Amino acid sequence: MPFQTISMIGLGYIGLPTATLFASRKKKVIGVDVSEHAVNTINSGRIHIVEPELDMLVHAAVSEGYLRATLKPEPADAFLIAVPTPFKDGHKPELSYIEAATQAIAPVLSKGNLVILESTSPVGATEQMANWLAEARPDLSFPQHAGEEADVQVAYCPERVLPGKVVHELVSNDRVIGGMSRKASELAVALYKTFVEGDCIVTNARTAEMCKLTENSFRDVNIAFANELSMICGKLDINVWELIALANRHPRVNILQPGAGVGGHCIAVDPWFIVDKTPGEARLIRTAREVNDFKPEWVLNQIKAAITDTLAANPGMAMGDVKVACLGLSFKPDIDDLRESPAVAITRKVAELGCQVLAVEPNIEKLPPELTQSNLTLTTLDAALQTAEVACVLVKHRPFTEAVKEINQHALRVDAVGLFA
Repeated sequence: MPFQTISMIGLGYIGLPTATLFASRKKKVIGVDVSEHAVNTINSGRIHIVEPELDMLVHAAVSEGYLRATLKPEPADAFLIAVPTPFKDGHKPELSYIEAATQAIAPVLSKGNLVILESTSPVGATEQMANWLAEARPDLSFPQHAGEEADVQVAYCPERVLPGKVVHELVSNDRVIGGMSRKASELAVALYKTFVEGDCIVTNARTAEMCKLTENSFRDVNIAFANELSMICGKLDINVWELIALANRHPRVNILQPGAGVGGHCIAVDPWFIVDKTPGEARLIRTAREVNDFKPEWVLNQIKAAITDTLAANPGMAMGDVKVACLGLSFKPDIDDLRESPAVAITRKVAELGCQVLAVEPNIEKLPPELTQSNLTLTTLDAALQTAEVACVLVKHRPFTEAVKEINQHALRVDAVGLFA
């Protein structure tokens, strides 16, 4: 069936670009979000996130009448759900956002609709969503009971994009599509082909869910190896950046770069979904998560050592007098996304030591709530470098690489990302 009206539930880092690309292909798109600020911003033709190219596309889509945002779902031909899936205590998957989105769209569903879950989810989440829909709408049939003949078809299709290049990669990357029936997969392929130039590969919902988790776990394991190497080299007085560069000259070795930890809503979270489902089998995946979760603590210890050296060199100085510049807060370079960011956690713990913290994050205008402390301020790179006794590079932002000589002048510095390698 032709999809003329598409509803995107969740207008964040994935939902808004996806909705906008459908709108750019002359599809009527109704974006839904619980944030009134996000809705109002989008309806004014602006964006509430940082993502290259997106601002112009949103402005055009809204101006031409193909995209509008609202707080409540409305009838549509297809519904795409892109809401958060964090974890609870004990690293248990938190599916309440998916359940809330499901309950929100259920009243406006009708025969012939397609519902696609895009949120990165534990295996079985799509089936659970379909069951929630069936409970809410007993007057409609769903694929777990009616298969190809279901009134509403259900599929799973995760994103696989790089922040900072989301618009380009949504179009060019291949998509894995897991329908709960053959018809659901066919409909989903037809929908995504509205703008996707990459291949749309069909499988079942469970395999598609596991595929997304596998991709992120692969990255997590490889990052953990690099982070563990950095800690080993720190103990053995070896330059880890030089070591990795030498090892990578082997034709079959490609070690990643260490960092302050692992952040973002994907790699820092998704492997736990596999561990939760198969705790006895996912031993390597669990260990990688533990290594990466410990890395911020290791970086913090390096900062503590630099502060101790500062105090030792200045006998009259108190902890409250020491100024520490924390360079970078986002979870990766040149974006504004602070979700699960190890740099945020490190900066908060540095402030808890009682020193003065000068946070430098060129991609945000105000500090997040967890960093609203009296001894912690958001400032510019120049201002921080003029007064800080200790400089800590936590994210390899482009402005920092351009100012490497100035940062390097600090006698006491901690480099978690290889800025000076």
